[in-house]
Amino acid sequence: MEYFDLIEKRYSVRKFKETEVPDSDIEKIVGAARIAPSGKNLQNWHFVAIKNKQVLGKMAEAVENRIDTIASGLPEDRGQMMKKFSKFSTFFANAPVVVAVYADKYVPEGYQELIDIKDDQVNIDRILDADPSIQSIGAAIGQLILAAFDMGYGACWMTSANNSLVTLEDVIGFKKEKYSLIALVPLGIPEGERKSPAKKELKEILTIIK
Repeated sequence: MEYFDLIEKRYSVRKFKETEVPDSDIEKIVGAARIAPSGKNLQNWHFVAIKNKQVLGKMAEAVENRIDTIASGLPEDRGQMMKKFSKFSTFFANAPVVVAVYADKYVPEGYQELIDIKDDQVNIDRILDADPSIQSIGAAIGQLILAAFDMGYGACWMTSANNSLVTLEDVIGFKKEKYSLIALVPLGIPEGERKSPAKKELKEILTIIK
């Protein structure tokens, strides 16, 4: 598929057929993420592809339990609303494979220098907000999803389960020093019709300064 056709037609998929995703396809898809640009070329990512249905089921159960715990501490209306939308945090369990994305977060270039000169806190906070380590992960996930779509698969960049990251890490059981789970990407053959929210017009998001 031509690149601009690919990025225009891509959409988030939350329903999947039961068709298995071969390991060779997973390797090719993650291979696209592997060659993404990263700050200082640190390639601060690790991908764990989970195909085991028992593990995926336990992950979804862990998220549901966590949502129940959080909801019980909220005012009733907010708690009920949170439970109502819990399906958007657990649909990954129905995908043939879920790619769990881990990141090693590092100190941004220039941060220590600002500390050393006792610069204004606003500048120190801003350099942390820009966080190149997570920008790098975003580039990798973007390439992963586009590669999956180009190969006929659908995927969804998930952060809706991020209130359960510590619990999910325990269920998945993957450990790598300094690496933490930051997102899930379920993928498989799309089931059902395309559903994608409208995008903003270019004039709303582009400013050209001449």
